[in-house]
Formats: sequence, C-alpha cells, structure tokens
Amino acid sequence: MKLYIIGAGAIGKALAVCLTKNGKKVELIRGSVDDGRTYTEKITLRLKTGEMLTADIRFNSLCNFSAFEGIIMLTTKSFGNKALAEKLKDKASHTPIVILQNGLGIEQPFIEHNFKEIYRCVLFATSQNVLENEVSYKPVAPSPIGIVKQNLTFLNSIVDTLNTPDFRFEAEENIDKIIWKKAIANCVFNSICPLLEVDNGIFYRDPKVFSMAKNIIRECVAISTEKGIALTAREIEEQVISISKMSDGQFISTLQDIRNNRKTEIDTLNLEVHRIAKEMNLESHVQQTKLLGDLVQLKSELHL
Repeated sequence: MKLYIIGAGAIGKALAVCLTKNGKKVELIRGSVDDGRTYTEKITLRLKTGEMLTADIRFNSLCNFSAFEGIIMLTTKSFGNKALAEKLKDKASHTPIVILQNGLGIEQPFIEHNFKEIYRCVLFATSQNVLENEVSYKPVAPSPIGIVKQNLTFLNSIVDTLNTPDFRFEAEENIDKIIWKKAIANCVFNSICPLLEVDNGIFYRDPKVFSMAKNIIRECVAISTEKGIALTAREIEEQVISISKMSDGQFISTLQDIRNNRKTEIDTLNLEVHRIAKEMNLESHVQQTKLLGDLVQLKSELHL
C-alpha cells in the first residue's frame, strides 16, 4: 500500500524516513507549494539516542495526482485544511485520511466534503529542522489514532500499516478525550513559549512560568467539562511537565513559524477554545487563554 504524506515539514520528513526505513512506499507531498516538481532528496533523521537514520525520500506535488490509492497522512498546518479538502475531494474522497495535526475541529472540512474514511492522530512527538536535509526527532510516547468516520476494523489496519519501531502509533477508541487533552497542553506550549521566546523545557525549569500554564489549563478544562470531556487539571499539568522534560531544548512549532514569517495554528488552539466557550456563553471563563492567543496572533501578524 502506498503512503502519501502531505506536508514536507519536520514531522512529515521524520515520518517519511521512518516509514521508508521500514520498507514502505512513501511519497512526501509539499503542502504549501504545488508547482508540479518531483525530485528525490536524502533526508537524515537525528534520534534522541544520537542514532542517525537516512533515507532517500521522493518529493512530489499535489497537482501531479489525479487520484490517490493508499493512505493519506496530513502533516500540514491545520489552517489550510479547508483549501486542502477542496483540492482532495475529487481525488481522494474514498481514500483513508489520517490527520496528524494539532487543534480542535480541524477535521470538519473533510466531514463537510463527505470523505468516507477519516481518522485523527494525536502526535506525541516533537521534530525540528536543524539543517536543510536534517531533522531532529524526539518521540514522547506512541501516538494514538482514533476514528472520526469509519469502524474499528479499519482503524486497526491503518495503525498496523503506519506503526514503525521509531515512529510508533496505537489504536485509540476514545480519541476525543485525547484530542482535548493534547489541545489544552498545546494551548500552553503554543502561546507561552512563543511569547517568552523560550524552549519547551521552561515549564519544568521555572515554577513561575508553570504557574501561568496552570491558569490556562484550568480555564480550558472548565470548557472541556462543559463539552462532556472528562479531564482534570492535574492530569494535564502532569502531561505538560512530561512533554517539557522530554522536549527540553526544542522550540515549539508556533515559535518556529513566527521566526520564519509563517502563519501559526493559534486559531485552532487558544482562539478555538474561546470560540467554543463563546458558543456556550462561557467566554468569561477563558480570558487568559484568549489574551495569550490574541497576543500570539498579533506577534505572528507583525512578522508576516
């Protein structure tokens, strides 16, 4: 089965290398550039153990495909999902789509275009470009994949196909809870770290910064509870500390995006939590979450 990764950023490259080294046929499709070019590059993946994995990766363009047969994985930025769903609706409406992106509600464009098989993956890994063709990669835990639209039999097949020793996946029946749990953690990392311009390790190193994180967590948990998602502030605080330790020294994607004059995904994190809260007449419950989101958005716009 051929695997198509749409999004040639750090995570896309890391996934492509791991799958290729595991004997899979992979096409890495650039998400932001659709110029028809096809080429092969040698990509090196630097693991947290110091080991290096190198593979020849084939890069391609979306416009070169009239139809997809295999599995599509999305590692692009989620703000582009509406346009991407529009492009894929006639090429891949019956092809499994696995969304490996941060945020809440990001699968909605594919649901609206009636894609038949949709999955959400919550990534528990960090990756960062260190050189043009070299990526550092740190897995934190197996990344769960759950069903948005399909059934458990198909889910297990998808997971078996994608799982590799260095980039692990597992099936998860209750993916909504994990989506919210990770999204709340991302509301912390993707707002505080870019505003302070610090690496992910700040939360376990600095109690004052972690105290700020706790405020964001409490606000977001109040909204998730109203949505029927059973989470506690304590479990997310523990997750933030765990991720902070595991990715110490690495910079969150939002900070990398701002520094590289790219749009961020803050709309699907802090600002999406505020939008959901507003729908429930609870916007006063997430004032700090929204403020930090607004500041990140302003900072991003100043760099564009």
